[in-house]
Amino acid sequence: MTAEQSSPESAAAFLDRTERDLLVLTIESSRADWVYATHITDDTEALSALTLTRVLQATARAAKAGVRFDRSRLSADELRKIDLLRLSMPLAAPSDPVLAEELTRLVASMSGKYGKARYAPRGTTEPLDLQGLSRILAERRDPAQLKDVWEGWHGFGRTIRPEFVRYVELANQGARELDFDDTGAMWRSKYDMPPADLEREVTRLWEQVRPFYLELHAYVRRRLGERYGTDLVPQGGPIPAHLLGNMWSQSWENILPLVAPKDAGAPPDLTAALVRTRVDPKGMVRFAERFFVSLGLPPLPPSFWERSMFTKPRDREVICHASAWDLDFVDDLRIKMCIEITGEDFRTIHHELGHNYYQRAYAGQPFLYRDGAHDGFHEAIGDTIALSVTPGYLTSIDLGDATSGADRTITDLLAVALEKVAFLPFGFAIDAWRWRVFAGAVAPEAYNPSWWAMRRDLQGIEPPGVRAPTEFDAGAKAHVPSNVPYLRYFLAHILQFQFHRALVREAGLSGPLHAASIFGSHAAGRRLAEMLALGQSRPWPDALAACTGESTMDGGALLEYFAPLRAWLREENRGHPVGWSDGSG
Repeated sequence: MTAEQSSPESAAAFLDRTERDLLVLTIESSRADWVYATHITDDTEALSALTLTRVLQATARAAKAGVRFDRSRLSADELRKIDLLRLSMPLAAPSDPVLAEELTRLVASMSGKYGKARYAPRGTTEPLDLQGLSRILAERRDPAQLKDVWEGWHGFGRTIRPEFVRYVELANQGARELDFDDTGAMWRSKYDMPPADLEREVTRLWEQVRPFYLELHAYVRRRLGERYGTDLVPQGGPIPAHLLGNMWSQSWENILPLVAPKDAGAPPDLTAALVRTRVDPKGMVRFAERFFVSLGLPPLPPSFWERSMFTKPRDREVICHASAWDLDFVDDLRIKMCIEITGEDFRTIHHELGHNYYQRAYAGQPFLYRDGAHDGFHEAIGDTIALSVTPGYLTSIDLGDATSGADRTITDLLAVALEKVAFLPFGFAIDAWRWRVFAGAVAPEAYNPSWWAMRRDLQGIEPPGVRAPTEFDAGAKAHVPSNVPYLRYFLAHILQFQFHRALVREAGLSGPLHAASIFGSHAAGRRLAEMLALGQSRPWPDALAACTGESTMDGGALLEYFAPLRAWLREENRGHPVGWSDGSG
């Protein structure tokens, strides 16, 4: 190592040049990726892959160059940036340019095939996209039809299985060149703690909330057994995946009409309220923007309204999966979403705008700090706001009925639990499974059996029929073919309740946590903005403390939020099996 390489001045110059170069390349890649996601063709796929390859190669080169500096002579800021360089990529390309291009083309190809996938349900001739198929799962109740649609979409996975196998090989090669054991270890290293500690932390959080999930699972299973019969839904066993109202059984809110308390009356229907207002997709986004503005945050820039994709175009293929974008890492904020006038999309929009407001808040940070404290923070912000979309809040904006009683409270909490608590083991399973795949603990021929073994263990669900080892059902979830780490969503489902509790206290609100809305509280907005502005400039415990005063992630706020429902479920499940036959619970 030369004196120049070890000097703090050289490190500062290196980081300054690297940040400038990566910003230019990342903006170029973001623009190409936006065009691809909103207009899928062979050409846009190739351009997206090409520009991503350039970013990955430049980042990998910079990460390898950064380790040459003498860490003992670097400032804390320089040390953090050097480490973040090595950890900044969800995908590490091999140094061989041919292999790097192959890897990025594989990811673009798998993602493009996902966006273009269709299935024609039995008895029809019109192939449906994921949105259309998901609508059937959400609204219909014929188990044979639900099974057909579920199996039809999941059959997509086997079409990308060979590409996924090769992707794992190449992604691991790139990760090992950066001195990680594999891609999963690289992903787990991004949380300001050793990978093994992160696994223990996630397991601790899951065990903290798991007893509540088991009670919810047992109640839902019993009610589905009453609807479909215990031959189809055996009591004491896993729940068939096609009966839970969602393509991946990751959230169960669509079956609320089947499992709501019998004497609670009709559950609140946000979708019907939205339809009555004749709001259009852009108007849905205006509702969410208004919430953020009520906290003292600025309105979205005019370019957001001009450049976002709010509806599915009729003339081209797009990736409808909702996402938030910051194309120039300053204020070219956008969302990409095929908005439908539903309560689910109403809340999803709040989630996506949470990303946009986070992106804008840290735009003043150096480029390497323009990200969330960790990726779970980014996912949690909008969902924190959505927790304030209470019946009282909806009434205040003419979208609901504020009347409430004991039965209504339980119904409202059950609706939220079916979305958020039901999600927790799925959020854990996606990456827990991929970690094993990347580590070589699961061979390609065991992909599907191991996937379902993990989902039975964590979620207590099973496929609606026998799934062959040649299927690739994990690939039926967008984040798997698109190389998007998923642990962030599990952590976000813990953090959002922790953030909500802290902001409710900052707003000076009293009463039950589940009934509180921070809408209109500038005090809560200031506390939130303080955390957002830090970006990734500080370790995440510091950012967490800026908002909550706590430096440890904790499921206690989630349990506090749902306390009335937890007590009610325990009584409802008295005398009925809790857990499933593989020994869980």
